Amino acid sequence: MKTLYSPTWKSSSQTRKQRKYRHNAPLHARRKLLAAHLSRELRKEYGFRSIPLRKGDDVAVMTGEFRKMKGAVMRVDMKRLKIYVEGVKRRKISGQEVEVPFEPSNLKITKLNLDDKNRKKIVERKRKKVNP
Repeated sequence: MKTLYSPTWKSSSQTRKQRKYRHNAPLHARRKLLAAHLSRELRKEYGFRSIPLRKGDDVAVMTGEFRKMKGAVMRVDMKRLKIYVEGVKRRKISGQEVEVPFEPSNLKITKLNLDDKNRKKIVERKRKKVNP
């Protein structure tokens, strides 16, 4: 098994290799690992299925204890590859409230944050690629 990240790596059925790939991935590859599916309406509007999450996107939680909860993306943790959603908190035994980390695959984007001009370019480029 290789010790460093390889951009030519495709996939493996071994879970340990998948975890190792994610753990050793550089930032430009980690960003793609933080992608979530778009809602049906957005999919029809933009013409693509998924896009990397970023702060300010509105999302709905699809699975788990917080299923059907909605909120804006508050924080994106590139190191742990987790997403934190506004208003979704868990109470610890000590009574302290903490934010709940989510896997991006368990979230669905309901509204894109297009404040950033670079993200607008990305969305337009993807739209043109799908609908020439």
